[in-house]
Amino acid sequence: MLKKSFKLKIIVPTIIIFVVLVIVINVFLSLRFSAINSELIGDKLVANANSLILFLESSRESSRAAAVSMARYPNAIEAINSRDREELLRIFTPTHDLYGVNYYTITDGEGVVLARTHDPDNYNDSVINQQNVIDAVNGNVSSYFESGTVVKVSIRTGAPVYDTDGELIGVVSAGVRFDTECTVKDLKELLNSDVSIFLDDVRIATTIHRDGQSIVGTTMDPRIVETVIYNKNEYSGEADILGEMYIAYYKPLVNAQGEAYATFFTGTPVDDLIERSNNSIRDGIILGLAGLAVSIILLYFIISAVIRPVTELSNSMAKIADGNLSININVKNEDEIGVLGKSLQKIAQILYKLLEEIKQMIVEHDKGNIVHSINIDEFSGGYKVLANDIVTLANVSLKDQLTGIPNRRSFDNRLDMEWNRAKRDKNPLSILVIDIDCFKNYNDTFGHQQGDLALQSIAATITGLLKRTTDFAARWGGEEFVVLLPVTDPESALFIAEKIRSGVEAAEISGVDEKARKVTVSIGAYTLIPTQESCVADFISRADSALYIAKSEGRNKVVMAENQ
Repeated sequence: MLKKSFKLKIIVPTIIIFVVLVIVINVFLSLRFSAINSELIGDKLVANANSLILFLESSRESSRAAAVSMARYPNAIEAINSRDREELLRIFTPTHDLYGVNYYTITDGEGVVLARTHDPDNYNDSVINQQNVIDAVNGNVSSYFESGTVVKVSIRTGAPVYDTDGELIGVVSAGVRFDTECTVKDLKELLNSDVSIFLDDVRIATTIHRDGQSIVGTTMDPRIVETVIYNKNEYSGEADILGEMYIAYYKPLVNAQGEAYATFFTGTPVDDLIERSNNSIRDGIILGLAGLAVSIILLYFIISAVIRPVTELSNSMAKIADGNLSININVKNEDEIGVLGKSLQKIAQILYKLLEEIKQMIVEHDKGNIVHSINIDEFSGGYKVLANDIVTLANVSLKDQLTGIPNRRSFDNRLDMEWNRAKRDKNPLSILVIDIDCFKNYNDTFGHQQGDLALQSIAATITGLLKRTTDFAARWGGEEFVVLLPVTDPESALFIAEKIRSGVEAAEISGVDEKARKVTVSIGAYTLIPTQESCVADFISRADSALYIAKSEGRNKVVMAENQ
């Protein structure tokens, strides 16, 4: 079989490149021009709808977290019990930013307002007609879109407040407002579209202006009113806003009575979309011109590659064989250069796979997952030796060699990841610090070999009791272990800690001496929703202090540190 000549290798690729380029440019411009409007409209509506729904759900979760947390806060309970309005304002107002809410309404057990953070001078009236307050008075936590005395459109969560005797003494209602100019401005930045909020069919806040004036007070398109308010359905499509056509999305807010009493609007003027369409066509032309330039450059490199001496390519292959990982080549020719290129390609693929395996192992180890490793059997020769050495080194650095669970370094990696995630999502993060009771005496009495068996047994008990894949246990050092519990509130953390304590107490430790079969542990626990002001060191210290209390109160005990 005759090999292709160098001349054909230059002429044929050049012709193919230019023919394909001309076809692609023409097809791209014709298809893009006809599809751009519908594509932009569809993508924009879907993106805005999804973002708005996520915003509303996030607001619901923020109000719920604020109401439940503050209803359980001891200082707040005491202030409600004493009906101290000034103290209530002092306690609740600074937590707006912490929980991402705009206001609190605090009532007594009959729904009479004790304090409003958003209207401090307005109190002693009744809000028992609000459904979230009604539910809270009946002992339930609930969230609704509601209109109140001061705030017209918001998501509110009501939570019951109980005194130390378990008697209902009040309600904490936390809310996120939607009826302000600040809200619509923030949403406009998020959605890159205009935003309005309607109360019934009247705009009460908007980012749309005409002649420099806000169009607050104008009404919703009547044909859309029927769909959104009367039928309580979402609307997507065109909307006439004071003579200008918008591509719009309307989201009704349904209250506890099943009424669509308010509506969110987000939309973009059609003229803006047309301008974007024209910009896309212009970009297509620029892309075509860029393609021509790339073709010229590509032709230059093709010629250079074809005439490059075969000996240079052979030298490159020798360098890779010697372990030089900086060379990367992908040649599929059938001539002499192609033969050498395939050899290089095979070596490059082996190296690439090894590097990808190492990268994935590092990612998993950074999360504290010491089980993930490189599949050594996929490699051979020197590469297999290298892969095995890397696995050995990684296990030594991140795994406790006695117990087989993650070590302190692995825990530090996991804590950093979960701390940032909890701070971002505003979720609670719990930690358990576990210490074996009287372990020095145990070692002195039964010997260090029996002590090692105890450590291994307790490590197995702890890990066996953690059911979620996100829960993480590690050996802290010596006779101490630590457990990290993401998205876990104090009650759940105490429950898991007690399971571990009782599980260790019930465990049988292997060994010769029957008296060495039983050990106990003391556990300090702490739960926190991290904020910008929170400190990881203080987070661990609080749990450690709780452990000290458990030790001082007789050991074999769980103590939960309280938030200050």
